[in-house]
Amino acid sequence: MQRLIFLLFILLSTSLIAQERLIMIGGGKRTPDVLTKFIELSGKENGKILVIPWASGVQDESFEAFNKDIVALSKIKVEKASLSPLTPETKAIFLNQLKSATGVFFCGGDQTRIMTVLQDEELFSALHTKYQNKVVFAGTSAGTAIMSQKMITGEGDFKVIDGSKVEIKKGLGLLTNIIVDQHFIKRQRQNRLIGLIFQNPELLGVGIDENTAVYIEGNKIAEVMGESQVMIFEAQKSRNEMKFLMLEKGEKFDLERRKRVK
Repeated sequence: MQRLIFLLFILLSTSLIAQERLIMIGGGKRTPDVLTKFIELSGKENGKILVIPWASGVQDESFEAFNKDIVALSKIKVEKASLSPLTPETKAIFLNQLKSATGVFFCGGDQTRIMTVLQDEELFSALHTKYQNKVVFAGTSAGTAIMSQKMITGEGDFKVIDGSKVEIKKGLGLLTNIIVDQHFIKRQRQNRLIGLIFQNPELLGVGIDENTAVYIEGNKIAEVMGESQVMIFEAQKSRNEMKFLMLEKGEKFDLERRKRVK
């Protein structure tokens, strides 16, 4: 009897443990449903969102634009991360900011600017530790591009379907089973993602359109939010054969089992 009670306790405790949570916005508008979800996962009025604008060429302006969107919806605290390039002093400040953050948001711009900062292994590791400790992460545009391990930089020849002509670099890599692309339908970016998935058939291609987001829980179940669609690409066993599907708002997809879920 005691063993049964112990097992039930373990099962209940496991079910109550929060999973990793990630919101990837494809650029464009940050729609209210997406921001509301991010605010809720960040702890509402008791939380603190740390905004990292390193991708932007105008970091203060990027922070202010995001802060304006949040203020319109919630009284949650929003803090601007130390601006890049970091000095030893501002790096220490950033690490302290990260410790108390209940939500982390990466602004858009140029994803390589973010990863240049994150060549610092201490910073890279600190962000991963924060994510693994169940703090919600989110990003838009360039801030979405960094979330996969193999990051599309935006450089290359996109007039052809050839993954070898698409430049990729190391991303933050919170997700290791996909390659993500953004502004996807609006900017007709199918060529570069299809080419990369043919070249990396073990990965799924996830193309997120503007004004649209994917919420991923436990690094597994993806749900579409926002206004447009998300496209999923999967290489088949036969050479030059690709399967793809379109997901609408509210639809879910299992990234491990590679199938829609209800």
